[in-house]
Amino acid sequence: MDKPRPSEIPDSPGSYQFRDGDGRIIYVGKAKSLRKRVGSYFTKQTVGRTQELVATAASVEWIVTETEVEAFLLEYTLIQRHQPRFNIRLRDDKSYPFLAITRSEEWPAAKVVRGRRKKGDQYFGPYAHAYAIRNTLDLLLKTFPVRTCTNGKFKEHAQRGRPCLLADIEKCSAPCVGAVDDGVYREHLDGLARFLDGDGAEVIDVLTADMLEASEALEFERAARLRDRLQDVEKALARQEVVSATGEHFDLIAIHDAELEAAVEILIVRKGRVVGRYESVVEKVEDLAPAELMAKVIAQRYATDPPPPAVLTSVEPEDADTVGAWLEERRGTNVSLRVPRRGPKRRLLETAARNAAEAHARHKLRHSSDPNQRAQALRSLQAELDLADPPLRIECYDISTIQGRHTVGSMVVLEDGLPRRSEYRRFKIRTLDGQDDFAAMEEMLRRRFANYVEQQDRKPDEDSRFAYPPSLVVIDGGAGQLGRAVKVLDEFGLDIPVVGLAKRMEEVYRPYWDETLRIPRDSPALHLLQRARDEAHRFAVTYHRQLRGKRMVDSILDEVPGIGPGRKQQLIKAFGSVKRMRAATEEDLAEVVPSGVAANLYAARHDAE
Repeated sequence: MDKPRPSEIPDSPGSYQFRDGDGRIIYVGKAKSLRKRVGSYFTKQTVGRTQELVATAASVEWIVTETEVEAFLLEYTLIQRHQPRFNIRLRDDKSYPFLAITRSEEWPAAKVVRGRRKKGDQYFGPYAHAYAIRNTLDLLLKTFPVRTCTNGKFKEHAQRGRPCLLADIEKCSAPCVGAVDDGVYREHLDGLARFLDGDGAEVIDVLTADMLEASEALEFERAARLRDRLQDVEKALARQEVVSATGEHFDLIAIHDAELEAAVEILIVRKGRVVGRYESVVEKVEDLAPAELMAKVIAQRYATDPPPPAVLTSVEPEDADTVGAWLEERRGTNVSLRVPRRGPKRRLLETAARNAAEAHARHKLRHSSDPNQRAQALRSLQAELDLADPPLRIECYDISTIQGRHTVGSMVVLEDGLPRRSEYRRFKIRTLDGQDDFAAMEEMLRRRFANYVEQQDRKPDEDSRFAYPPSLVVIDGGAGQLGRAVKVLDEFGLDIPVVGLAKRMEEVYRPYWDETLRIPRDSPALHLLQRARDEAHRFAVTYHRQLRGKRMVDSILDEVPGIGPGRKQQLIKAFGSVKRMRAATEEDLAEVVPSGVAANLYAARHDAE
């Protein structure tokens, strides 16, 4: 694709679109200045997905807008219409259940629905699980006896002139046979809508007043029915988690970012209660910083629904002023867009972020635990690396150190695409004084494969922890680390495929190849390599922290009179960490060791500070 001349591109806000050779839109973006943004795609610094986008595109065009907010809205509209392959999309957004009140019908019904929304109907949610809203609705139907049947069922009973069983158990007011007038039925619908929108306290107050009124009028049967309805509403209300005592309306959006995907957690809070929850995994088919991703998530979340008075986010979105102005235009009044820094909302945000991280972990686990998915990933990796067979045993190695201190290495094993934790090994690097990741990697690999060569002739019932050769060795690093791995394998005469995976650009380094291999970001092969690399990194860092923490404890305790190995273990067991030991009072220390020793330790600790 030829670079357009800067003079051809307007220096104005707008949306730009890349098209492929068939004229299909493959990417849509927005910009404050089209000239600067479009021109940035044709610089020598473009890498990764940007490079792939420019190579795939045959042309670029643009639409000028008056303001940045209009550009923001136009970008989203074009993305929804054309679904470009290089733009991110919230996955599974149409599969989440909502509770709909079908206001567009003569006798509206309450239904759990998915998919496209119908104009004129009222929607609540989304909810994490359909059974949760069905259970809540079931509790509310005696208080708000609206119909939940299909239109076909409604017409059938209208023709028969006899209502269904739900009317007999007082969970429907039977509009099909004219048992309720339109005004009363609308009151039931409005009461249900108020409850689902967070006004549960108001509903309880009305029911309580009606119950007391019936009791005073000696209408005890009616009072008992109202009491039962009140209990059902209170049970339904208890299902809505209270997160704000001040009864605020806000949405909270947290993102857990990863290399190829990101998990999004959205909590919908009305009148201080969580009335809806949305969880999704975003496939990052374009390179996005967290701030850019947050802006796009906000655009998708509020393209069809107006935003609440406040939108709280885990990171400030890119072009926050533009996003805020667009939200205010969607709502028709002020919207507070901010990142909470302290207090209950910050704690709630941290909880949502943990939920997003867990959602991403579950997503990865589903993919890794599916035998068909694993087989596809192994075949894909075989094809990408031109291996003779699928790599059924992958060993991945990583080094962890801080300024050359406590240097350690890790070896993790994936067999048939799954972690084999019993085969994991960790190495304390012995021969280095200072930081040299290349030499550390060489020492670890030499020790591992020396053991393999030594144990090749052992019997199966003997200790043979290193007796199985890998089908593929993966090194966390680039050309330098890979070179040391090749050197070690050559020394032992081992013909084992080996590659390096560099984290910054996710490039694969291969022996004797000048060019790196860039596996497509959505390829199962790259996902498998990343999973191995990330697990090796986690295992190495965990071991490094253990050694560093033990060393910090030793450095404090070894010079204190009266503390030997036994009392050192007592202190470590009692306080768990150096940080907690530093924060302990002399009285706290004296509960673990004698008072004289506690005084020595307290004094030594504060002298060191």
